[in-house]
Amino acid sequence: MERVIIHVDMDYFYAAIEEREDPSLKDKAVVVCMYSNRGEEGGAVSTSNYIARKAGIRSAMPCRQAKSLKPDAVFLPVRKGFYEEVSARVMDILSSHADSEEAFEKISIDEAFLEISQNCGKDFEKAQYIGMRIKHDVLEHEKLTCSVGIGPNKLIAKMASSFRKPDGMTIVKPEDVRDFLSPMPVKKLWGIGKVTEEKLQQMGIETIGQLAAYDTQELIAEFGKNRGTWLKKAASGIDESPVTERTATDQIGRMASLKENTRDDDMVFALLDELVDDVIKKAVSRKVSFRSVTITVIFSNFRMATKSRTLNHAVSDKGILHETAREIMLQFLRESSMDFRRIGVRVGNLQQNIGQKSLFEYF
Repeated sequence: MERVIIHVDMDYFYAAIEEREDPSLKDKAVVVCMYSNRGEEGGAVSTSNYIARKAGIRSAMPCRQAKSLKPDAVFLPVRKGFYEEVSARVMDILSSHADSEEAFEKISIDEAFLEISQNCGKDFEKAQYIGMRIKHDVLEHEKLTCSVGIGPNKLIAKMASSFRKPDGMTIVKPEDVRDFLSPMPVKKLWGIGKVTEEKLQQMGIETIGQLAAYDTQELIAEFGKNRGTWLKKAASGIDESPVTERTATDQIGRMASLKENTRDDDMVFALLDELVDDVIKKAVSRKVSFRSVTITVIFSNFRMATKSRTLNHAVSDKGILHETAREIMLQFLRESSMDFRRIGVRVGNLQQNIGQKSLFEYF
């Protein structure tokens, strides 16, 4: 089945956010570290900007080693909660361009897949426009850059997004897959680790093209049926895995399109109530309470805006969520005259409810 898949990878995400928050960091080497209980002498590099990378600093490198490579770099501690808030807004932007909510798959805090086969009519020229729109929206709303890969499946899209970083976009049409993959070293094939790479090299396989041409039965004999078959298919650019919604552990949300672009109160609040009901059902099934409520609006011109409210304490009450969501939505309606295209409801700061089943008796 012909598909068009986009993979979006934020550029040096944590360090880029820190640069955005503090303009004085521009043109400096920035290293974000996950410090251990030994303070700044322990821990490892979480991410670094490209200036720091030119000095040899890499993710997972001990912070002490990174400091020895670039003593004048700016070293900052990870602010994971803050980065997650930024990520949530970015993911709202990305998901607004997918064919549906189910056609969006967040795979980490800074990258995601989305299927756009319907939105672009399986036309890669139109897909390019959507990719450019995504980059524009992320830059406009979050002042961050991202790299975009567009391909006929997840594997190709993922590899394409890494082809021109930072702030790049690479489109690989079905007829160009072989030429795109063949010259690359096998270590570039998404899913191949160091051990597999070394074993392939021992077999005389240096490039993805050589792997694609290798006898399938010999690969199965060396790696087993599942792994050997996968290596052959992946090297040939074949990937049938679907783009599927993943359940986030730190938040629960729903986003959906209105039947038409509108700001009609009845239509907006009818969809809002439906989304709230669905979010509550998910909270009930996971037995969690929440402290934050976020409403997202995608306007008719594809611009996105979010408003959040933090509650005094964690709750799991349907009425409170309805009331809070409606109050926030009223703010949107008062402040903007533009029609709405999509709206979303998200709750965060989740807490597990243990032995508190009575909290859900309202449902």
